[in-house]
Order: sequence, then structure tokens, then C-alpha cells
Amino acid sequence: MALQFELIPWGTRVESNGVGEKVDISASQTRTFLSTLEIADQMEQESIDVSIWISEDGENWSTKPILKLPQQFYRGETRAVLDLAVRPEVKFIRAKWELNRWGRVAPLPMFVIGLRLAEVPPMPRRTPAVPVCAEPIVPKTP
Repeated sequence: MALQFELIPWGTRVESNGVGEKVDISASQTRTFLSTLEIADQMEQESIDVSIWISEDGENWSTKPILKLPQQFYRGETRAVLDLAVRPEVKFIRAKWELNRWGRVAPLPMFVIGLRLAEVPPMPRRTPAVPVCAEPIVPKTP
């Protein structure tokens, strides 16, 4: 069964930069995930940058993100693939977000967001080719 994780629970209201809880991904079979960022609400003249960080032990985190989603300004959904298949040492991931506001109306930025990761299931194994021999169709004579 494919695993699913919420790095940022759906409907989370963020008004400042922050970091999500660590999530243990060691049970994943494929170590490949489809990440979906949803912005349900926001104000004008602001942006959000969401990234995913990795760790071997859940305490010491990478110095750079393993995945940085495109900067967002509006409501909607953004998807990206996170492939950790070549990084077997990674056991934990977490999300980080950074907000920016340049408007004059409200002094603080505000987004309502969620970030879900769904494990991409393994591809089916190739079955060996079986030769097919078609017999010619011979019309029957009356």
C-alpha cells in the first residue's frame, strides 16, 4: 500500500516563516513521492516559498533543501516529484516555508496551506515476451 504523509497539515494558517514536523519515511518501498502543495487562502502582494529538507537521524538537517517548490503568489495547487531512491541514508524529511510581504495594507503575510506527499507505487515488472503465431485465415468454400 502506498504511503501518504502530511508535511504541512491541510488548512494550516501560516503568518510567519516556519518549519514542519519531521516525518519518518524509512517504511517507503519506492522512496519516490508526488508532493502536492495547496494554497487555500492568501492575501494580495505576498509570496510563499516551500521546500523539503532531509535528515539521516531526524536531528541534523541538510544545509540545502532536496526539493524547492516554485514560489507561489496565489491560491491553487502545485505538484512536484521528490525522488529519494538514490539517497538510501535519508530517513526523515520535513517542510520549511518562507513568507514575503510587500503590500501596504496588512503588515503580516498570511497563507492557508497544506503539503501532502503520496508515495509513487512501484512500476510493474516486465513480463517476458511471448511469441504469438497467427494462423492465416482461409476462407471456407461452399
